[in-house]
Amino acid sequence: MEKDPIMKDGGRLQAAIEVLDDVERHKRPVADALKDWGLAHRFAGSGDRLAIGSLAFDALRRKATNAHLMGDASPRAAVLATYARLWGRGLDGLEAALAHPHAPAPLTDDERRRLVADEAEALADAPDHVLGDFPEWLAPSLAALWGEATVAEARALAGRAPVDLRVNTLKGARHKVLAELAHLGAVETALSPLGLRLPDGGPTAKPPHIPSEAAYQEGRVEIQDEGSQIAALIAAPRPGDKILDLCAGGGGKSLALAASLGADGRIFAHDNDKRRFGDFRDRIERAGAPNIEIRPPAKGDVLADLEGRMNIVVVDAPCTGTGTWRRRPDAKWRLRPNALEARTKDQDHVLDAAARFAAHKGRIVYITCSVLMEENEDRVVAFLARHDGWRIANPLARLSPEMRDRLAPYVRRGAPGTPALRLTPRTGDTDGFFVAVLERVES
Repeated sequence: MEKDPIMKDGGRLQAAIEVLDDVERHKRPVADALKDWGLAHRFAGSGDRLAIGSLAFDALRRKATNAHLMGDASPRAAVLATYARLWGRGLDGLEAALAHPHAPAPLTDDERRRLVADEAEALADAPDHVLGDFPEWLAPSLAALWGEATVAEARALAGRAPVDLRVNTLKGARHKVLAELAHLGAVETALSPLGLRLPDGGPTAKPPHIPSEAAYQEGRVEIQDEGSQIAALIAAPRPGDKILDLCAGGGGKSLALAASLGADGRIFAHDNDKRRFGDFRDRIERAGAPNIEIRPPAKGDVLADLEGRMNIVVVDAPCTGTGTWRRRPDAKWRLRPNALEARTKDQDHVLDAAARFAAHKGRIVYITCSVLMEENEDRVVAFLARHDGWRIANPLARLSPEMRDRLAPYVRRGAPGTPALRLTPRTGDTDGFFVAVLERVES
């Protein structure tokens, strides 16, 4: 049984500062720093660890804004601003927390003045990368994509992400699973016909433990962002289709495709790193999806027999993950231009590989969880320039009329000949996703 919270907010503030200091000094993910802090402070209860983690993540979500408001980019300034402003504790609440033992040092006069200053006035002269809390070097790319909406879109990416579930139609209907999870406050998602969303209880609310729910244990639901669900739905497999999930990772999209395909068809799941499969085999069994065959990397060409035979090749390409900043705010501050350059090369390589497996009139469903045109429309244009006999297809063409109407506002033409689906937290209340469909028209 987990321990109850025993720390006061002052101690939690100090712990969050220590975690962020660790992140900065060692350039590592905040989740790793939080884990190590917990191991070194075993007296902390589950509520303490939750609050410390929420403080650290929320401080990173607004890192640039906090630094501007406080005139200081230190972990201390970020945590104090998060607690007083974002969490709504105000100056009085913060000073009360700082009065306890094990709390950070009392506020300076400058900190006190900045914490009560009008936020709108303090940010009036701030550039877009501060207002939107993203790395400055990405400003030209995001401005080219979003124009005047750049700050609004980026601010949405700096918010908190919900918990979404996908109903596995091999084992249950959405309305029945919705009733089963009513005690969690689940509601239907707006875009995905298979999705359920759990309410955000706030930064210190204990999130539901989905793996302990019978609906999860018995395979009726999987944890999957609504945007990822939509990406899998766009593949729209038909009975008898053969599908290659070329960058399968943990297998979320393979499982979603299996549910759409039913028993009539085959899915081959591959990834260059077998460690990414994790508990995929257990998930296949739990979902009741025997038509998924895992093809892990091995010596030789493990996919040679699939060449030219696939109706659909799903490419959930390696990317910068800019669309997932709500869930991994630390990742955006570690992102560098050379990483973007490396990812675009990876994307070109995997698209070229995918073309090898597509049959005549077969399709590549190109997916990223990036918002950057360099990883999305630009890669599609580059692929078409390298490969004759391919065309860009309407990503909604195989969906039901109802789904086409529902998703039509999110189809965007970002470059000549590249209509594609784009979802963002601001527009679709999902993670950032890009989906384009390429169709082979010549063998």
